[in-house]
Amino acid sequence: MSATHHTQSTHGNGGVVDDDENEDSTYENQGVENEEEEEAEAENDDDDDDDEDYEEEEDDDEDDDYGDPPPIEIEVEIQGVTGGPVTRTLRIGPGGVSQRQLLELLRGGQPTGFGWGFYDSDDDGIDAPPRAKPEDFPKVPSEEGIKLMGAGLFGYCDIRDPRQKSLARRLLDRELGLGAETRNRNRGLMLQQQIPMTKPEFVIHYDEPVCCGQFSDDGNFFYNAAKDFKVRLYDTSNPYQWRHYKTVLHPFGQWTLTDSALSPDNKWLAFTSLQPEVCITPTDPTETGEPYTLDFAPPGYRFAIFSIRFSNDGKHLIAGTGADSIVVYDIERRTPIHWVKAHQNDVNAVCFADKMSPHVLYSGSDDATIKVWDTRSIGGSRPAGAFIGHTQGITYIDSKGDGRYILSNGKEQSMKLWDLRMAKSGTWFEETRPTVATESMARRYDYDYRWQDYDDGYFYKHPHDNSLVTFRGHKVQRTLIRCHFSPPGSTDSRYVYSGSHDGNIWIWNLDATIAAKIDVKAATSGRVKPKPRRFSWHREHTGEQTTLVRDVGWHPHAPMLVASSWSGGAMDAGTASIHSWNDGDFDEGELEMGRSVDEKLNPLDPALLVKV
Repeated sequence: MSATHHTQSTHGNGGVVDDDENEDSTYENQGVENEEEEEAEAENDDDDDDDEDYEEEEDDDEDDDYGDPPPIEIEVEIQGVTGGPVTRTLRIGPGGVSQRQLLELLRGGQPTGFGWGFYDSDDDGIDAPPRAKPEDFPKVPSEEGIKLMGAGLFGYCDIRDPRQKSLARRLLDRELGLGAETRNRNRGLMLQQQIPMTKPEFVIHYDEPVCCGQFSDDGNFFYNAAKDFKVRLYDTSNPYQWRHYKTVLHPFGQWTLTDSALSPDNKWLAFTSLQPEVCITPTDPTETGEPYTLDFAPPGYRFAIFSIRFSNDGKHLIAGTGADSIVVYDIERRTPIHWVKAHQNDVNAVCFADKMSPHVLYSGSDDATIKVWDTRSIGGSRPAGAFIGHTQGITYIDSKGDGRYILSNGKEQSMKLWDLRMAKSGTWFEETRPTVATESMARRYDYDYRWQDYDDGYFYKHPHDNSLVTFRGHKVQRTLIRCHFSPPGSTDSRYVYSGSHDGNIWIWNLDATIAAKIDVKAATSGRVKPKPRRFSWHREHTGEQTTLVRDVGWHPHAPMLVASSWSGGAMDAGTASIHSWNDGDFDEGELEMGRSVDEKLNPLDPALLVKV
């Protein structure tokens, strides 16, 4: 999941690990615990001294007076999008960078709140891209989305009668037996109305950010993975009375856990890090041993794994890697059977099209393309098809499970819906080379999603866009934020949804109109466990609540979802907030809504929480 400005770390004799998932250029979580990193940091800067002086420098920055002295201009050389060095002029003073931002830049990082923007002709002969016009953005409501809703492929919908009966009225009609011929439709419309609310049932607090979390297909348990290299499993057979029953550690974890996935029978959980070792642990609560470790790397190679999935027959694991490749691993033989150079950049996401078939596979990359593969012929390294439309890297792919529709998130702040029948052929992809358009734009607009805000003024529609519907409003920044289809059993398959950098869960109708926003930041504010103040390369402890929702799991049968988030003063802590549908702000149950618990669901003493 590379970006324009990035560093690479070479491991072993070959292969390169791209340090993207850390979203910083250093492995910050290892901190003083990692002696090797301490030595490297000592060579670059005396970071301990920097940390001690940080508050003083910040105070000095606030007291500086630029009224009389003229601004200072210096020239710096940075790595450009085309790979070569580019000279930039930095202005220190009014309208330019602050002393603190300059200090961060000199340390090798990206200044907080500062971006290089686009390259103009004065620098390197490359013209700045044209500014977007209102007509360049996707139309809302989407005409194609309205057709999909009317066709009944995504839940029940009567576009001829936009009126919405109250849930109580629909329940009454059901009990009275009115409209028996539309009983299934009535049930579906009731499910659609039960969208969870912002006020949480409870909030689980972790010492490190939570990277992903989902329910099992039957809803009997929930699992999540955090930056502390641990996966935690909770019994949710009663979704309103959770019970923690297992925590498993990745013994070779580096920087963070990147992904986790369940086997088709829900008996095994695989989880990954920025290493080629994949861990597998049984989900059975009676199995308490260490996880099995599978090495996906050929001899002499090291790479990061960003995405992992079981094949639908449970015999193989499929991984998307930081070596621009897809690895197919035979679980029974414990060996990789295919290592496919699949993309021109990191493969951030892999997923299967259909739960009934193990053959159709999708991969999404930082080269802004989604490719379709037939696993029976994947060894030939030629895709069966491709989806074109994202103009920045792809962070996640989710399948509806019907072998036809998939959903993807892109760093140009868009989520897209695709139909397999509209995929471009592999031959067309090779002959047309659609990535030329995005590569050209990358040379003109220098954007790094890890710390910069995307400028909507440079949004554009890809000339070969073959997506059905484009959804916008959320922020796909800082990390590989995930998107999903809502489940049929609890929502009538009516919605698509995504986490967001702005601390909200965004829920859309299929016509790209917003169905709801759940404010996770508000739900978790004032409920933060205190942590020691540390200096961060690319962000600072502001003392204010910050929340990023990276993943959201919707219960398959109950009107409940869980937001797996980064939180705290510098997004260095984590929460899993449980939101359910309720017809008011107060619950009639015995347990109070909004309570705070630790990772094992023990109540947290309010005195131990700090308000931010």
